[in-house]
Amino acid sequence: MSKMKLVTYDLNTPGQDYRVIHEAIKSLGEWCKPMESTWLINTNLSANQISERLRQCLDQNDRLLIVEIDPSTANGWLSKDVWEWIQTRAKLYR
Repeated sequence: MSKMKLVTYDLNTPGQDYRVIHEAIKSLGEWCKPMESTWLINTNLSANQISERLRQCLDQNDRLLIVEIDPSTANGWLSKDVWEWIQTRAKLYR
């Protein structure tokens, strides 16, 4: 069963190509990008597996955080499209 992961990062070297990490994240499963460096991924991969894949796109001074979340407990101020994406997947957790 797919689980939702929150993936967020900081690329700290000036001039880094964001397309590389964006394509890597998109390859992980169903995705939604609610904020600039924050993604929601619906995937069968564990946080460790995601980290291993994404670390190949990062420099030593970059930062990465991956957390499994229960979308039915999400709250905040996001666009209508993002909330619909989250709510659709939250039904799978009930």
